Amino acid sequence: MSGAALLEVRNLAMRFGGLIAVDDLSFEACRGEITAIIGPNGAGKTTVFNCLTGFCRPSGGSICLNGAGGRVQLNGLSRHRIAGEAKVARTFQNIRLFPAMTVLENLFVAQHAEITRAASLLAGLLNLSRYRAARARALDTARDWLDRVGLLDQADTPAGSLPYGAQRRLEIARAMCTRPRLLCLDEPAAGLNPRESAELNDLLNTIRENHDLGVLLIEHDMSVVMHVSHHIVVLDHGVKIAEGTPQAIRNDARVIKAYLGEDDQAEDPCGRGRAA
Repeated sequence: MSGAALLEVRNLAMRFGGLIAVDDLSFEACRGEITAIIGPNGAGKTTVFNCLTGFCRPSGGSICLNGAGGRVQLNGLSRHRIAGEAKVARTFQNIRLFPAMTVLENLFVAQHAEITRAASLLAGLLNLSRYRAARARALDTARDWLDRVGLLDQADTPAGSLPYGAQRRLEIARAMCTRPRLLCLDEPAAGLNPRESAELNDLLNTIRENHDLGVLLIEHDMSVVMHVSHHIVVLDHGVKIAEGTPQAIRNDARVIKAYLGEDDQAEDPCGRGRAA
C-alpha cells in the first residue's frame, strides 16, 4: 500500500452472544486509495462497517483514524461524533434517502451540522447574516455535487421518484457533502446495470483523485472492485483469509474457494470467466 495510513484496524472482534461475526481482523486503508472489503454473504463485511461508524460497539480490538487533528480512536466515540468530528461518512446496502424531500433538500440537510457550527440556532431563527452566508455555502455545495453526479436538472424532483441508479449516485453525493476524511460505501453497485456500474467506477475514481480522503468499499460486483480498488481485504465467516492488490486477490486459491467451494466449474467471481 503506497499511501499514508488513514484508517488502522487492529484485532477487531464483534460477537453477538455466541456468534462470532468478526474475529481478530486487522487491516489498513490509505488516504488517496480505494480499499475494498469483499467476501461471500454473511462474511462479516457490513458488521465491520457498523463497527467503524458507531452502529455497533466492537467486542474487542481498536479502530483508529489518522486525521488532520491527530490520531482518533473511533471505537471510543459515539455514532454522531464519528460522523461529525472524525468525518467518517457512509452509505448503506438499502438506500436511505429522504424520499419525500427533493434531491437538493437531501444534500442540503446533510450539511445541517456544519451550518449550525458556522451560525448558531439563534442566528438561524433571527436570520442573521452569518446564518444566511452558511446557508448559501451549503446550497452551493449541494448544487456542485448534483452537477458532478449528473442530477442538477433534477434538483427539485422528490428523491424517491428518481431511478434506482440515480438514487445511488445521490447517496454518494450526500455523503460527500459532509466533506468526509473516510468515505464508507456499502454495496454502491447493488442493483445497477453494467452501464451504471461503469459510471460508478468513473465517479469513485474522480472522488479519489480530487479529494483528500480514503474510500472503503464493500461490494459484490467484481467489475467495480477490480477496476477501482488499490487494495482488497477478503473475509470469510468473519476471518480475513487474504489481503493484497487486485491482481494478487484474483489469483488467490483461498479466495476462489471461499466464493466457489470445491466446484471448480463455477463462474469465477473475480471476473476471469471460470476458475482454473
